[in-house]
Amino acid sequence: MPKGFYSKFFLSILAFGLAFDGLIVTVSAQSVATDVLAHRAKLEADLAVIENEINVQKLVLDQKQKEGVSLERDVAILTAQIQKAKLDIKARNLSIQGLVEDIGVKKHTIGIYSDKIAKEQDSLAGLMRRTNELDNYSLVEVALSDQDISNFFSDLDNFQYVEESVSASLELVGVAKKETEAEKAALEAKKEEETSLRQVQELQQTRIQASEAEKKNILKETKGQEVAYQKILAQKQQSAASIRAELFSLSGSVAIPFETALALARSASQKTGVRPAIILGIIAEESNLGENVGKGIWTIDMHKTRDMPVFQYLTSLLGLNPDSMPVSKKVWYGFGGAMGPAQFIPSTWACFSGFINTTTGKCGKNSDGTWNGPWEYQQSSDRVGELTGHFPPNPWSPGDAFMASALYLSDSGADKQTSRDEFVAAMCYLAGCGNAKKTSLQFYGDDVMCLALKYQKNIDILEGTNIADQRKGDLYHRGCPSF
Repeated sequence: MPKGFYSKFFLSILAFGLAFDGLIVTVSAQSVATDVLAHRAKLEADLAVIENEINVQKLVLDQKQKEGVSLERDVAILTAQIQKAKLDIKARNLSIQGLVEDIGVKKHTIGIYSDKIAKEQDSLAGLMRRTNELDNYSLVEVALSDQDISNFFSDLDNFQYVEESVSASLELVGVAKKETEAEKAALEAKKEEETSLRQVQELQQTRIQASEAEKKNILKETKGQEVAYQKILAQKQQSAASIRAELFSLSGSVAIPFETALALARSASQKTGVRPAIILGIIAEESNLGENVGKGIWTIDMHKTRDMPVFQYLTSLLGLNPDSMPVSKKVWYGFGGAMGPAQFIPSTWACFSGFINTTTGKCGKNSDGTWNGPWEYQQSSDRVGELTGHFPPNPWSPGDAFMASALYLSDSGADKQTSRDEFVAAMCYLAGCGNAKKTSLQFYGDDVMCLALKYQKNIDILEGTNIADQRKGDLYHRGCPSF
């Protein structure tokens, strides 16, 4: 062994190199972050401007909705709604762009950490080989060498210190990498949610634009005359006969006459306490979204461990071919696989229709977090079947779907029949009660309440009541079209 091979100088240089590598990781990551700061500042400034514009449109809506129905008022409301929808989408685009840049920074930092871990693993491997050499170096060999024994043991102590430092550094970098990967995963999940929400908002804008087309047609017919507009609104008050004959569209099932849909909603209402109009509003909204997201494939769009096992058991129990049953594609608020007019996912349907996980003795997941079952149908636990008399119930059957929907809404508080409770229950129906207060999702609840008001008007005509008139002025029906 050459004299001073493991000198303090070498060890100092090695220690400095390790510290310098750590500094490079920090400086490089900070450099990338600094590069995007200026651009992010501009994005945030642009977003602030857009949010101010959104607030302006909200003020327009609030002011106009307090006015009586008129041509000018309805045109202003519709214009503000469309403008707000466009601004919401624009704001979400900016938010997504910022998230993409943040993800890029995290990805770059993870790459630096990975490189450093690889280098330190190589260094540690080399140090371990050298340690082995020192361990195998006998005292006789040391005594016969030209290296001072005290220096040899001093170098050995320093060498072991550096080895321990490399191990500690490797551990710290590994932890930092894992934390950055977790942050990156969280940002990617947020980006996916924002992107999917933007797609749903675009559907919302499409519906508003359809209303705008109808409004433009009315303006053409009325030539801007208020008297003519009021006459058209009066003409749109449907007769009882036309309401009964009107088709009610369903997702995953054939359309049925409104009179049939109302009978199903009334039956569900009598047994759950939820207003028929709210049940119809939820079914109409879910069917609308179900049609827009298209036909899904259960083996692709469903949650692999949560819903697929239940879906296989459900279709087998009903004697149905799972490959031929219509389900929804993946949507922003979770996986796809929603079934029938009420758009229940299989694991939720299971808990309303008597499916028991035999490993736990109740409806729910296994102790390992999976939903593999085995599953067993218990009629005594079937809440839907108990009310419809269908054992087991079928999620693609309108009657069973209406009843399941009403049960869910009732569990969420809609049976109290206040507008606020109905709105919250609709929000729970969309993405769980934990997300019910998210302002970015409230367009769904607004849609349901407007649809419920529309159907309540029809019910009032059929039953000679005036519930719609009593409700149309409250907070949860603001912005609903007059026609």
